[in-house]
Amino acid sequence: MEFRRELIIKPFEEKISIREPIMLIGSCFSDNLGEKLKHNRFNVSINPNGIMFNPISITKALTSYITSHPYDHSHIFKTQEWWTSWDHHTRFSHSDPEELLNMMNRSLRDAHSFLKRTRWLVITLGSAWVYQLENGEVVANCHKVPTDKFRKKLLTVEEVLSSLDNLIHRLLIFNPGLKIMFTISPVRHLRDGFVENNRSKSVLIQSVHHLVDKFAGLYYFPAYELVIDDLRDYRFYAEDMVHPNYQATEYVWQKFTAATMDTASLKLMQEINLVNAAKAHKPFQPDSEAHKKFRQKQLDMIRRMEKEFPFIDWEGDLDHFRDQ
Repeated sequence: MEFRRELIIKPFEEKISIREPIMLIGSCFSDNLGEKLKHNRFNVSINPNGIMFNPISITKALTSYITSHPYDHSHIFKTQEWWTSWDHHTRFSHSDPEELLNMMNRSLRDAHSFLKRTRWLVITLGSAWVYQLENGEVVANCHKVPTDKFRKKLLTVEEVLSSLDNLIHRLLIFNPGLKIMFTISPVRHLRDGFVENNRSKSVLIQSVHHLVDKFAGLYYFPAYELVIDDLRDYRFYAEDMVHPNYQATEYVWQKFTAATMDTASLKLMQEINLVNAAKAHKPFQPDSEAHKKFRQKQLDMIRRMEKEFPFIDWEGDLDHFRDQ
């Protein structure tokens, strides 16, 4: 008797290589996936503006990376004791407005350079609900400003398509070799309400599939469906019953690597996992001869990998075992 239906994901026609840069932008799922890629020594840029959820703000951020127009004082405002920006996450906050602008423009320059040369762009949409200021501007983050300062609105499929369709054209002109992967965040925005969350996700899903069907070089990875329809159980959520827990994110990661990674990258990741496991090892007697031999064995292995895979920065791994 079967009590579950597993989602079988068709492998991507074009696979990701560990040699290729990857930019990830969008909801906290982008951060989670990006950190796993980074842990496996991929060259990644993760949310240069910080976490964002709605497609309008994501479009605005990516457009700013293309144009690279510097931010000035007109782009920031003060709330309580902090200067911040409607286009950035709260991690872009500072008591000094000049320091904040330096942070924002440094991140902008890095994002412009990375997007120009990246091979893959992973866009994770979290919600179709947006918050607008009196002038109609959609904000990426409300920064704990009172809610009466905003108008809450559910985007239509047409509005999402209009924004993303234009963005994709600009991205492919800016970086003709770019491959774009869409995902829908499996995080449930239940503060909006159960029904409202489902309405939001349905707008995003409908929009993304329309774009993937329209453009060559666009892909969809079903992270949302893996958690909602495949795992389909509250035991795979954290205590808040909103965010997927460790087991769920590991399951999605395994499905992601199997469907999207090329064979050479998967093989190298197995060796990298050995290095990561060795780094996590806590010696019982760090000054013993046995541990010295262990350290030397790891250094020899990493130096061999450094020669074989020079496109990866191994200095942090070497320093770890040298410092011990």
